[in-house]
Amino acid sequence: MGTMGLLALVATVCLLLPTQNRAQLQVGFYNRSCPNAEALVRQAVTAAFANNSGIAPGLIRLHFHDCFVRGCDASVLLSVNPGGGDTERVAEPNNPSLRGFEVIDAAKAAVEAACPRTVSCADILAFAARDSVNLTGNYLYAVPAGRRDGNVSRADDARENLPGPNSTATLLVERFKNKTLTAEEMVVLSGSHTIGRSHCDSFLFRNRERLASGTISPAYQALLEALCPANTSQFTPVTTDMDLSTPAVLDNNYYKLLPLNLGLHFSDDQLIRNATLAPSVSAFAANETLWKDKFAAAMIKMGNIEVMTGNQGEVRLNCSVVNPSSSMIEMILPAGFRRWHCSRRCGLHELIIMS
Repeated sequence: MGTMGLLALVATVCLLLPTQNRAQLQVGFYNRSCPNAEALVRQAVTAAFANNSGIAPGLIRLHFHDCFVRGCDASVLLSVNPGGGDTERVAEPNNPSLRGFEVIDAAKAAVEAACPRTVSCADILAFAARDSVNLTGNYLYAVPAGRRDGNVSRADDARENLPGPNSTATLLVERFKNKTLTAEEMVVLSGSHTIGRSHCDSFLFRNRERLASGTISPAYQALLEALCPANTSQFTPVTTDMDLSTPAVLDNNYYKLLPLNLGLHFSDDQLIRNATLAPSVSAFAANETLWKDKFAAAMIKMGNIEVMTGNQGEVRLNCSVVNPSSSMIEMILPAGFRRWHCSRRCGLHELIIMS
């Protein structure tokens, strides 16, 4: 098919599109179409948590790493990019540290059995993160839903957008600002480091510089040196708790440890070395309720980053791969054209433009 013929086809199909394009996320989005959706996700997360409590921080981090790359569109879950190249999952900030994929798959399977082609993987991931907060912090908040799933996942996007454990305060603020989050919200969300574990490669070498500058406890660094192998690399499987005192509880202890030079990562320590950020650390260390309220609000706001709604994107049938119909249109498009894809969720074909 020639270029003009293709454009004519696109124009014709676009005339068949529903008028709805983008809508706001809303609490209770699936009340009619899949009333048990959130309960089914919660059951999957609770079952996984009972077997391994470390899955909760993994799911919270998975949601964060999704939203910061191409928005909250479940792109981090894709194992294959139809456009070719490495996906976000294999990028250094995610590999091998991201976990929880199998829990999302289990939740998706349960939801698909109850409500086929209805609940997006992006929404399932947002629900799972919320349920993980509740399991570890006994704090429940409502999650607006209606996200649609994307069909692109690029490793370079993860490298360019995700703040890392060696980030300076300036870079942290910049990366969060790029995603419409304030400096205070960056400090708030950093508090999730009060649960979970981290790989040696994420802290060991930069902390030797901190030891020389007096910004990490010598006894703490000695413990880390004894824990981590001398030949530590990206794939060294050794990990340690990020919170020395209450590693399995989502509380404000993270902020109490920082002034004691017991923050695990360079990026954690940066929060108290910056005159603008340090007062927030002190406030959250003194008031756990304040921090939890702000944490829930920041999680909801983060969950709105660059979302696709309405007829944009698709509802994946399998969270790790795009729907077959999405790939077919991309195969016939000439190189250099903006991507389009079909979804059969609404019955007739929908042809949706993708950047």
